[in-house]
Amino acid sequence: MKKRIAIFASGSGSNAQKIMEHFKRNDEAEVVLVLTNNPQAYVLQRADNFEIPAHIFTRHEFYETDEVIRILKTLQVDLIVLAGFLWLVPLTLLKSFPNKIINLHPALLPKYGGKGMYGDHVHQAILANKEEESGITIHFVNEQFDEGEIIHQSKFKIEPGDTLEMVKFKGQQLEHQHFPKVIESLLKKMKS
Repeated sequence: MKKRIAIFASGSGSNAQKIMEHFKRNDEAEVVLVLTNNPQAYVLQRADNFEIPAHIFTRHEFYETDEVIRILKTLQVDLIVLAGFLWLVPLTLLKSFPNKIINLHPALLPKYGGKGMYGDHVHQAILANKEEESGITIHFVNEQFDEGEIIHQSKFKIEPGDTLEMVKFKGQQLEHQHFPKVIESLLKKMKS
């Protein structure tokens, strides 16, 4: 039986696409659902391109009902992957999927994490503080933003003169290279 992945995303979904590509012809695991809180998110088009069903949910549905949990349980999801998902995961979802929710953060945690630290906000803060390196962190999700146990980190050097776009690009290269592989190795460690 293949392991089953659900991806949560709020925006474009470039990491979601890399994950969908990686598991499209995989014997061990598959992406069974993409979920978003943003009806305009480009990730919906990406899911459609891979013929993966999608579910759009409201803040009310996510925080005040068990509808999202019910859908995930019905699909027998083994791992939930946050790929550019901007809302804090509610405790009910964390308790329903203990140690089965992971996130990718575009910096080397614990630096540059927490509420409001996502996307360009992270890279701008890194550049403003004249950091010499940055990177990505893949971590388990807990009830705090960006504070769960770290699974994987990769670094890149920030050269003098690197712009926001250059730093973002270097980070995305690492994200696309490592995120699908880390997911795959996590799934292999999970008990059937």
